[in-house]
Amino acid sequence: MGDTVQTTAYGSWPSPIDAALAAAHDGHPDFVGFVGDEAWWTEPRPAEGGRRTLVRRLADGTEESVLPAPWNVRSRVMEYGGQPWTGTLGEDGPLIVFVDFADQRLYVYEPADPGSGPRPLTPVSSVGGGLRWVDPQVRLERGEVWCVLEEFTGDGPSDVRRLVAAVPLDGSAAEDRTAVRELTDDRHRFVTGPRISPDGRRAAWLAWDHPRMPWDGTELLVAEVGSDGSLGEPRTVAGGPDEAIAQADWGRDGCLLYSSDRSGWWNLYRASGDATDGDEAPFALCTREQEFGGPLWTVGRRWFAPLDSGLIAVVHGRGATALGILDPESGEVVDAAGPWSEYEPTLAVDGSRVVTVAASPRSAYEVVELDARTGRARVVGARHNDPVDPAYYPEPQIRTFSGPAGREIHAHIYPPHHPGHVAPGNVLPPYVVWAHGGPTGRSPLVLDLQIAYFTSRGIGVAEVNYGGSTGYGREYRNRLREQWGVVDVEDCAAVALALAEEGTADRDRLAVRGGSAGGWTAAASLVATDVYACGTILYPVLDLVGWGVGETHDFESQYLESLIGPRAEVPARYAERSPTEHADKVTAPFLLLQGLDDVICPPAQCERFLARLEERARSVPHAYITFEGEGHGFRRSDTMVRALEAELSLYAQVFGLNPPGVPALELSK
Repeated sequence: MGDTVQTTAYGSWPSPIDAALAAAHDGHPDFVGFVGDEAWWTEPRPAEGGRRTLVRRLADGTEESVLPAPWNVRSRVMEYGGQPWTGTLGEDGPLIVFVDFADQRLYVYEPADPGSGPRPLTPVSSVGGGLRWVDPQVRLERGEVWCVLEEFTGDGPSDVRRLVAAVPLDGSAAEDRTAVRELTDDRHRFVTGPRISPDGRRAAWLAWDHPRMPWDGTELLVAEVGSDGSLGEPRTVAGGPDEAIAQADWGRDGCLLYSSDRSGWWNLYRASGDATDGDEAPFALCTREQEFGGPLWTVGRRWFAPLDSGLIAVVHGRGATALGILDPESGEVVDAAGPWSEYEPTLAVDGSRVVTVAASPRSAYEVVELDARTGRARVVGARHNDPVDPAYYPEPQIRTFSGPAGREIHAHIYPPHHPGHVAPGNVLPPYVVWAHGGPTGRSPLVLDLQIAYFTSRGIGVAEVNYGGSTGYGREYRNRLREQWGVVDVEDCAAVALALAEEGTADRDRLAVRGGSAGGWTAAASLVATDVYACGTILYPVLDLVGWGVGETHDFESQYLESLIGPRAEVPARYAERSPTEHADKVTAPFLLLQGLDDVICPPAQCERFLARLEERARSVPHAYITFEGEGHGFRRSDTMVRALEAELSLYAQVFGLNPPGVPALELSK
């Protein structure tokens, strides 16, 4: 590279981070667990059709992919899935139970006998979406797997029941649905997998019902486990319509531990687990304005894990997260040392060992192990290796901006950065505002080569954790209640304009992009503001009227009741907020990217928007690219390459950039 720094226009800097490299490093390890004393986890394979494999760390420190293609360890319960596997030591070594994405059946596999291959434990159903499973727990003493069953009863997305079930490990249920024992009824619309107390006498799980989402209000249920393996009548011991329990588990002393946002922050509490609702006040283990929990988008998430010593491993923080060890008697938390700034809500413990997944602005997600006795943390899997010189990585800034009415807006700013190129001093860079999905979620502060793909070419990125984002308490999260399409749009625009006003970004070269709920925000921003010169919209919600009535999956089918307002009370608001209804207001060029197998935000949303644009004779340069075999969120490397290059080409055409080696995107009118 040499020591010479060249002066080159923004957007035309040559970069070793091409779309193929960014795609190859998309996704991260997840769903860690111990099988005996071995750490296991799932890992993405973008080049293998986007499947997820199961990986184990062997005694010699090497990693082994346990399941070859086409096995895909991924659940579709509530479409977003969750914990898709579990394992224990059987007579002949590891015994693994997992969900395969293709047919959603539970399988059992013993790697010591690879010749036999995985064996199905559950049948296939021809009704609707069939039978689906998530959050399995092996109970060898009963020869069963206890987990969540999602069973479709018709062809509609909401023709479904969910309950806790027991599946025999002998395979007798593989052809016979009646061999599955239903441990609970389906009185609740949504449930998580049960956690069994150390003495085996009690089970605890979470439940909630429409129209609430799990971050609005959940119930913590406890039931006695009978000698025959049945569950008694469950009773509510915590939670309610306005209290969200994110996770529950049992301490080694038999006390019930749970993460509740009753104070306005997800903090940890302890109860006996024997009290009926209202008989016992919960004891707060650590009262902080920090989150020891989060949104339950997928079943089986763990923000805390009890240790044999009585201490508790916790993922916690405000905005960013840390891994710590909590002393429940003193309330003190000692955080692990290390370079990581973000920890995923997946934890597993073995003695004093804690395994999780962590990342930083300089490293992608890795499997990290903490020794709770010494405080030493180390990488044990999916080790980050720089695919390029880290001098090309962006250098993020954690910023807080002032929005309408003086409200705080949290954001991560990634200025253009290249070790060998700078732009002329009198020119300001283009910036793209990234709106995260959810919308109940947030953008983590981690190395993302898709961001580096742009910043290393001279295009800045601003990730906005707009009002409604998690990580900043319930009050911040609730800013979006009945304000979706307003607060998120205003906050993104406020950050973009602030960057322009302070001389960080070029006011005439601002763009907005987002996927899923972020796609909604991007589209709504192009409709409602004149801030952006163009936008990229990925697998979006565009028409609230259709999306909320049978056009999406059951889990989010009543999400709009809180995001927009009760449909029965404010029906006109659904049309008023929809970008489809106001397609004639779009004047900026845009790129629309959509998976054809998406059942969460189906292609019909995009097609309706484009039809309305055509009906109203709007001559707006745009491109619509669809991808076969892709659902909600892109997982295949070839898809991600085309999507990234198309996005860059859009910005090049609109902003007057000249990125080398990028195929031109044809924009139609």
